[in-house]
Amino acid sequence: MFLSTSRIALALALASSVFAAPSGFRSPHSSQSSSSSGAAYFITNDPSGNQIIAMNIASNGKLSGVSAVSAGGRGAHGISNPIGPDPLFSQGAIKASAAAKMLVTVNPGSNTLSMFAINPNNPTKLTMVGSPVSSEGEFPMSVAINAKGSMVCVLNGGTVNGVNCYTPDSKLGLIAKPNTLRSLGLNQTTPATGPAGTTSHIVFSEDGSKLIASVKGVPPTPGFLAAWDIAADGSLSAEPVKSTPAAGGLLPFSMTVIPGTNAILATDAGVGFDIFDFGSGGNGTSSGDSASSSVVPIDGQSATCWSSFSSKSGNFYLTDIGTATVTEVNVSKNLTGSIVKDADPIMQQYPQAKGSATIDNDVATVGKNNFLYVLAANATTVNVLSVNTPGKATPVQNFNFASAAKAAGIKFDKNNLQGMTTFVRD
Repeated sequence: MFLSTSRIALALALASSVFAAPSGFRSPHSSQSSSSSGAAYFITNDPSGNQIIAMNIASNGKLSGVSAVSAGGRGAHGISNPIGPDPLFSQGAIKASAAAKMLVTVNPGSNTLSMFAINPNNPTKLTMVGSPVSSEGEFPMSVAINAKGSMVCVLNGGTVNGVNCYTPDSKLGLIAKPNTLRSLGLNQTTPATGPAGTTSHIVFSEDGSKLIASVKGVPPTPGFLAAWDIAADGSLSAEPVKSTPAAGGLLPFSMTVIPGTNAILATDAGVGFDIFDFGSGGNGTSSGDSASSSVVPIDGQSATCWSSFSSKSGNFYLTDIGTATVTEVNVSKNLTGSIVKDADPIMQQYPQAKGSATIDNDVATVGKNNFLYVLAANATTVNVLSVNTPGKATPVQNFNFASAAKAAGIKFDKNNLQGMTTFVRD
């Protein structure tokens, strides 16, 4: 069943209370030690000053401690009714690169993004590199870093919307790349009005040959993915190729690359998820053509919007802000998507606390194990699940970062929280 604009608003209404006034934010010294395996990060996205929250990841996947550093700009909340979590209507507001040992975040209220060096011996220690740079648009809400860590791109979702890319420099920070500023031409506001009709996520294709942005539709008109070809010099094709979901698809949101393919799994808040095949031949496409696609419903879903992939289980994990549920999904070699089921058969779904507003998520490989980190904004927790075995995700921890933040003197508004990314040292 499709999700109307009113049902999207209802889903957000499940997560609409405020935690604390966003004033007097302090950045305490990090309490993490060099014994940590890595760190998990999200942003406060506070209009009075955006902050990066960092938490230590131990060898068993559990989180501890909270520290904060200024992101060098201001946050912003998109216009929605009611006001609730998922303020940027996006995935990827903050992104870490293990290859480059760097982190990049958006500052939506300042129309900038900032680059930080990650200390691999203490990954919660972040040092800004250079100064925040213009996103060359308005309301930046998602960033992407290529596999080599040599190219960073941002997706703007406001009145001036589209993409722009940068070369990260270890001393100077982000340097704008020529011939990468591209418009999507959407009729939007600053801050963006949504969730319907907004940009959502930006990613690189697995082979690094394409830059892809997702745009949600306005019911009953479906959204689309916009894909630019990336030239050898890093420049983007003048116009994107737009691909709409198959019949039933409506609101493509997050995008997760399907490993070993030239395809994308996109969550779809209107139905469940979509699969877009950019490959050549078979069910795919030739270069320059729109991607073929298929749509997979999730029964009982409300607003399935965020996704990530576990290399250990070989499956995808999708979070729904309305039902506070994680759904496990499999994509076959021929790009057929399905909900993982047990022997009964019952869908493999992992309910989190009711009304907790499960939004952004990320999978980290810690040692030989995969862990899923889910930001549950209304519950002020990051929920950790072990996702090593197909169909058997198991809870590891619900880390109450509000308690740790209060102890560290950190204040925030939980409706403004966004993003989830991880870094694990070698």
